[in-house]
Amino acid sequence: MGDLLDRFEPILAAMPAVRSPEGHVHFKNKLMWTLAILLLYFTLTNIDIFGLSPESQDIFGIYRALLAGASGSLLHLGIGPIVTASIVLQLLKGAGILQIDTSDARGQVMYMGLQKLLIFVMIVVEALPMVASGLMMPDPSVATQFFGGNMFTVSLLIFLQLCIGGLLVVLMDEVVTKWGVGSGVGLFIVAGVSQGLVNGFLNWQTGTDPFPIGFFPRLFAIGTSGANFLEYFGTDMLALVTTVVIFMVIVYVESTRIEIPLAHTAVRGARARFPVKLIYASVLPMILVRVLQANIQMIGMFLSNAGITIFGEFQGQTPVNGLMWYIAPINQPQDWMWWLSELGHAPWEILLRMGIDITVMVVGGAVFALFWVKTAGLDSKDVARQIQRSGMQIPGYRRNAQVLEKYLDRYIPRITVIGGVFIGLLSVVANLFGVIGAVGGTGLLLAVSITYRLYEEVASQQIMEMYPFMRSFFGKE
Repeated sequence: MGDLLDRFEPILAAMPAVRSPEGHVHFKNKLMWTLAILLLYFTLTNIDIFGLSPESQDIFGIYRALLAGASGSLLHLGIGPIVTASIVLQLLKGAGILQIDTSDARGQVMYMGLQKLLIFVMIVVEALPMVASGLMMPDPSVATQFFGGNMFTVSLLIFLQLCIGGLLVVLMDEVVTKWGVGSGVGLFIVAGVSQGLVNGFLNWQTGTDPFPIGFFPRLFAIGTSGANFLEYFGTDMLALVTTVVIFMVIVYVESTRIEIPLAHTAVRGARARFPVKLIYASVLPMILVRVLQANIQMIGMFLSNAGITIFGEFQGQTPVNGLMWYIAPINQPQDWMWWLSELGHAPWEILLRMGIDITVMVVGGAVFALFWVKTAGLDSKDVARQIQRSGMQIPGYRRNAQVLEKYLDRYIPRITVIGGVFIGLLSVVANLFGVIGAVGGTGLLLAVSITYRLYEEVASQQIMEMYPFMRSFFGKE
């Protein structure tokens, strides 16, 4: 595959990209770029796709908190193409098929170009079936008013808008990554989940019963009406407890770490510590697992709508039987508490589905965590190189990359797997008991962890603004 990549190197190097800053970007400017992109993101999520029928279906509805964007808007695809392309690249690299040395500049350019090319392909791959299958339906009134009743033209226009929105997400992500604070993907997830939480606490609209959906309006309405508290508010209280517990657990776990002592070889007495967090690979591998599940469910829905029900049948976006029902993630207590309502499945079937969900999240969390660490340059080999280039060494050990790598191998691979398994289990538990708002347990878990890491990065940026010499010391210049 190396020869093939060499042939496509001019194309990969010419992929459109946001220009990187030539020097240091002041922290205030980073905040300005981040806030500007956040404002643009919210603006685009409120611009509806022109010509789209209100009867269209959002196949990623239950994954919306993870995929960001907004249903029926220009950003309908959200971060789905970016994450799917990352999954493909990580699987190729993990299997040894893709061999690109990202430690040198040429390898980095080729890898980023290949990733960008795959993202463009995934935008088309995700948008085209949505339009072709009739899930994203053209509005007949728009076709009649503007295009003489030509529905194909409206469908083509919807497809182009989906692709443009997908490209805008890619470019906004690059702007935040290069010019702002954190990453665009993380920022968009936090924005979507925060919006969902506010809506979950304050929404006055009624649902399937006479009471509002939002936590506080519902609490007030049930309290003043004298209705049965446990019957109408029991699951809401459970969701509140789960939300608070998940928040506290993630904050605690993010601060749990093993610190490897370092000493500078040239500056006598200069010491530092390299932290290996329990969630070393962050919670982003959970996005990969959930998006992989979402893509599988999307394929099952397309087949079901086409009359091919060998893998299961769907009602709207929800699988109701077959293999697709068993491998679909559980998103709320109503999906498995068979003693509260009729679910249409035997208890053993529900328990089997829960077991499959737990297995997928635990195994997937561990595997994708390992892939993520390798791809992001956080494995023992790359960290050893970074430590050596910074002029640091572990006291009592020779200043040699191989020695450092062997020492780090005691911790990094094991902690990566343990962290992936733990986050997978925590994500399942959060989904089983539900959280406030339609954000899902995994969405809340991601938002809290990403916010905590953003806080750490902001603190780090402020320190480097106060002590500029630290930028060159840590390779931030």
